[in-house]
Amino acid sequence: MPSSPLTHQAVVREGAQVADDVGWEHLTLAVVAKRLGVSMPGLYKHIGSIEGLRHDVAVYALGSFAERLAAATEGRSGPDALRSLAGAYRSFVQRHPGLYAAAMKSPSWADPERSAAARSVLRTAYTALEGYGLTGRDASDAVRAVRAALHGFTTMEASGAFGAPLDLDRSFQRLVEALERSLATWPRHTVKPVGRRGATDEAGAARPDDGGHLPP
Repeated sequence: MPSSPLTHQAVVREGAQVADDVGWEHLTLAVVAKRLGVSMPGLYKHIGSIEGLRHDVAVYALGSFAERLAAATEGRSGPDALRSLAGAYRSFVQRHPGLYAAAMKSPSWADPERSAAARSVLRTAYTALEGYGLTGRDASDAVRAVRAALHGFTTMEASGAFGAPLDLDRSFQRLVEALERSLATWPRHTVKPVGRRGATDEAGAARPDDGGHLPP
């Protein structure tokens, strides 16, 4: 039995650890109960279902991701912010593969917890790119491009898809340098959308984005 009273928060944290250890797709109540040393009925007192656990772990994952990115980019701007954002992004994927997979699950914007957590990640991404002077849809497009590049590289790296015996750190550095050059010369074609999902206001404040709901 656990040495201290079991709490909902402790169950979610253990669920997050299970996701990292064995994979998000293998997260089950049975595994969490066994690792906590409690019976399934005992676990149900704190989490109602596997769907509930997955929801809460996803919220936890988004919050953790947002905190890591925000801490890395605080007080930085321009290329310095981009490099720090990219490094923190890659580090999170390497250290927390299960949580990253949970964070990548598209949230329902009707779900206040998940949408708030997803927006916190988005705000960090937009803030990190403010030094490039992008606003409106230009900023949204740039955030999507950076996200796609970082997600593609880090998930391919995590899955072992890069088979050639080349230095991955160097390749990642070159990728970030290419993003820096691209953002520095990003075409300005901003048209402020009206009443459309996926918009940002002129200050660059993120709103729900169809396909850009997570960081860069």
